[in-house]
Amino acid sequence: MNISHIEHIGIAVKDLEESIRFYEDVLGLKCYAIEEVSDQKVRTAFFRAGQTKVELLASTDPEGPIGKFIEKKGEGVHHMAFAVKGIDNALAQLDEKGIRLIDQKSRKGAEGLDIAFLHPKSTHGVLMELCEDKGSS
Repeated sequence: MNISHIEHIGIAVKDLEESIRFYEDVLGLKCYAIEEVSDQKVRTAFFRAGQTKVELLASTDPEGPIGKFIEKKGEGVHHMAFAVKGIDNALAQLDEKGIRLIDQKSRKGAEGLDIAFLHPKSTHGVLMELCEDKGSS
């Protein structure tokens, strides 16, 4: 598997607009994109901190993955995402190594990236996302 860098850190929030204000007014970061990913029942907001991005995730449905996460654990770090080349090959390698995959194949995520998640029971308690930007390959 070829990980090039941390693509982003995903943070679950209850109120996207309030959280955006915090990141902009308190931390001085600039929100450069807001996007809804309807199949994940989530609205996202992105910030850059150097080469790494921060993705705020607000649920559009209490039964969606972020809604359930916040109900169970509250707001906070939801996942860490790694940029990879050859995401489907990486998934096959991880599967061969016995890593539990949430996504057997990559799918479209925010910012047009191909994404796939690894189950935290196989990754020492951290929900991990693999991301590939096939547009910049």
